Amino acid sequence: MPARPRIALLAGEGWSTSAIYNGLREEFEIVAVIVERKPSALKMLRYRARTLGWTETFGQFCFILYSRLLARAADMRIAMLMHRHGLSDTPIPGIAVTQVESANHRRVAALLKKLEPQAVVVNGTRILSKKLLAAVDAPFINTHMGITPAYRGVHGGYWALANDDRERCGVTVHLVDEGVDTGGVLYQARIEPEEEDSFATYPVLQLAAALPLMKAALNDAAEGKLAPRVGEGVSKQWYHPTLWGYWKTWRSRGVK
Repeated sequence: MPARPRIALLAGEGWSTSAIYNGLREEFEIVAVIVERKPSALKMLRYRARTLGWTETFGQFCFILYSRLLARAADMRIAMLMHRHGLSDTPIPGIAVTQVESANHRRVAALLKKLEPQAVVVNGTRILSKKLLAAVDAPFINTHMGITPAYRGVHGGYWALANDDRERCGVTVHLVDEGVDTGGVLYQARIEPEEEDSFATYPVLQLAAALPLMKAALNDAAEGKLAPRVGEGVSKQWYHPTLWGYWKTWRSRGVK
C-alpha cells in the first residue's frame, strides 16, 4: 500500500479549518496543524479604514455584527448541509495543534523545514510572506471561497450572486503567492445555492465543493504534476459588504 502524501495545515481559527482537517485526515498524513490566532480587531479596523475610509469600514463592521445573527438564524440549514455533504466540524485534537501569533512567525518556517511536507494546505490566514513561502520546498495551496481572479478577497460567492454573475459563484483551489488570492489556479468549481441558502450558508456549499478539488491538488503535488493556470475574468479584490449595501441588494435582487 503506497504511503499517504505528507501535508501540513496552516490555518486560522474557525469551523472551516476543522472541516478541512477532518476531510483530509483519512487520505493524507497531516504532519502538522499550525493555527494562527485571530489578529486584533482594532488593528484590522484601523488598517481597513486607511484603505477604504472610516464610513465604509463602519458599514462593514455593522454588517459583521449583523452576519452573526444571520448565522444563528441559519443554524438548522447549516447543520443539514454539513450532514448532506459529509462535512464535520469536530474540533481538531488539541495535542495535534501548534498555535502561533502569526503564520509568518519564524517558528512556522522552522517547523515546516523540519517536517518537510509535500504540500502545505492554507486556510484563513493573513497574507503569507515571501520568506515563509520560500522556507520549504513544497507548494502552499489555498481554498478560496470565490472564483479568481474576478472574486479575490472575501465572500466571493456572495459577491458573484450580488452582481448577477452566477457563472462565477463558486470556489478556487490555487497556489499561494504574496498577493491576495493571486496565485495560479489549480481547480475551480461552481455551486448552486438553493432558495433556503444565504450569506451564512454559501461557505458550507463552497467548502463541500472545494474538498474534492483540494484532494486532487494535493495528490498532484505529491506526484509532481501540479499544473497552475491563469484564471479568467477581470481581477478584483472584494471586501465585506456594508450593512446598508447588503440590505439594498437583498431588497433589489433577492440575494440574501
